[in-house]
Amino acid sequence: MSPRSALRIALAASCAFFAALTSAVSDDVPASYKYGDLIPVTCLNRTIDTGEHITDPTGNLQYIPFPSCLETQAPLSLPYLHSTPQRCTITLTDPLFHLLEFYIHNDAPLTCRIASSPPAGSSTTYTPLTLALAGTLQLSHLHVAQSLNLAVHIAPRSSSAPAPGAITAAAGYSIAPTANNTRVVIGDELPLTFHVRWYTSPTLPVGGAGTRSTGGWATLAYCVFSAAASAAVCVVYFRGVELPRRLRWHGRERMGGGGGLPKYNGYGYGVAGAANGASGNGYGGYGFGVTGKRD
Repeated sequence: MSPRSALRIALAASCAFFAALTSAVSDDVPASYKYGDLIPVTCLNRTIDTGEHITDPTGNLQYIPFPSCLETQAPLSLPYLHSTPQRCTITLTDPLFHLLEFYIHNDAPLTCRIASSPPAGSSTTYTPLTLALAGTLQLSHLHVAQSLNLAVHIAPRSSSAPAPGAITAAAGYSIAPTANNTRVVIGDELPLTFHVRWYTSPTLPVGGAGTRSTGGWATLAYCVFSAAASAAVCVVYFRGVELPRRLRWHGRERMGGGGGLPKYNGYGYGVAGAANGASGNGYGGYGFGVTGKRD
């Protein structure tokens, strides 16, 4: 075998090895959502008589899609990384109305879930999503809070993260239940608004609306701006008012200005100037007057 043929075989074997290694590594890395991917919300199926959960024939908890939204004619889904309000109007059928009674009375939680990563068959992992609905339970109707906050946390997209971009936590809760609620009966439409926020950290940002927080930088900038504004006002006042006034006073003093307060020299008293033949002399701050010869 010629040296050139041996080199070609070695290069081909190396390429095949690295291709297989890359394929194996890519198979180990879980798939990640892309911006805007729709993530379906499924909720635990419960009986309308007791609110107990329902299991499938194998004994596992049974999850069903969230009720369909009239806006999309499809069950509720969350667009990946879309931090915007999402409206979902649902029709209250008789079973759904009775389930709402359990949820609002806190007899049973509205337990839902979303896929942590894009579904991969039976190995799909899910993140719990509990929706805490608030309202008032009456004998003939319900008052349901129609606005909810929904926070979703994802793993940072870094090389050290085991599943970059995967959903790690989620929770929702009603806001302003006494001021912003809807009276509904069986057959009515219930408009729900989900204020969805996505966070790229395991904790909520301090002071935070949105995925970022200005923190102490806003306070520092405010202090710097206030100090600069105060300094500018002081400079304008000194140059426009105080300095001209001091210059006028200084000029009057140099000219022996009248109209001001009496001037004092040294330790003692003012010395009267010569008048009608009188002359004044002062020594070391003391002075006396000398009267001239009178005719």
